[in-house]
Amino acid sequence: MKVPSSRALRRAIVAITFSAAIALTGCSGDQAAQSGASDGGGEQAPAASDGGGSPLAGGQGGEQQQPQMPEADVSDVPDVVATVNGEKISKDEFVSAYEGQFQQAAMQQQSTGQEVDQTKLKKQVADQLVDNHLLLQAAEDSGITATSKDVDATLEEIAKQNGLGSADEVVSALEQQGMSEEDVRKDAASQYTLTAYIEQEADVEQPSDEELKTQYDQLVEQQKAQGGGQQAQGGKQTEIPPFDEVKEQLAQQSVTQQQNEAATKIASELRESGDVSIAL
Repeated sequence: MKVPSSRALRRAIVAITFSAAIALTGCSGDQAAQSGASDGGGEQAPAASDGGGSPLAGGQGGEQQQPQMPEADVSDVPDVVATVNGEKISKDEFVSAYEGQFQQAAMQQQSTGQEVDQTKLKKQVADQLVDNHLLLQAAEDSGITATSKDVDATLEEIAKQNGLGSADEVVSALEQQGMSEEDVRKDAASQYTLTAYIEQEADVEQPSDEELKTQYDQLVEQQKAQGGGQQAQGGKQTEIPPFDEVKEQLAQQSVTQQQNEAATKIASELRESGDVSIAL
């Protein structure tokens, strides 16, 4: 499970790996495992490029073509997808979240040739949004609110995590996706609120240097077992950078995993005590 981003934050920033911060959303056990694999919660080689799968060869002269991306089917989505303690989750909110996750799922399955199970994915996204709302409601009830300074700091952290120079560059990148600065800051405020709430309610600890070195050594061994490196475009192999270069990234992954696990547990407890109905 991941800290929620609304709308383009969920779509655009996830696309630029807003992973550690982006969405502590509720998910089922199998989805949590998938989320951990894609969001840095699992043991992955830091900064490794997946290349988006193997392209299909075709055309004249060995040209490579990517298979056509399928389209998300939202024709059966009701106007009110769910109600959470009297708060409605609209079709528009659902579609924004669903289309982003559908794109990611479709890209991941390009290499296998399998189709995305849209019925299952819709249920997962609806559950995520319900848990987002439950967590935000609980955070607000606990008195956590984001100040302008908190929002600025959140956007600066997003910029740092994604190799951007400043919060303004994050805003600019999302404006190019059709999102207004007001909405970007609103979503960043929600992210801050949720992150602060999870940190308040859960015992999240920074990993020790020894723990990080152990994790790093495991990644190196996994790479050796896979043949010494991942195959990248052009036939070159990617290698795990030195420990000192990825130490901070590994630490963030560890914290994110703890946050995800805590958020999943808290959201489950809130759902049991809350009034939730889902129309999908």
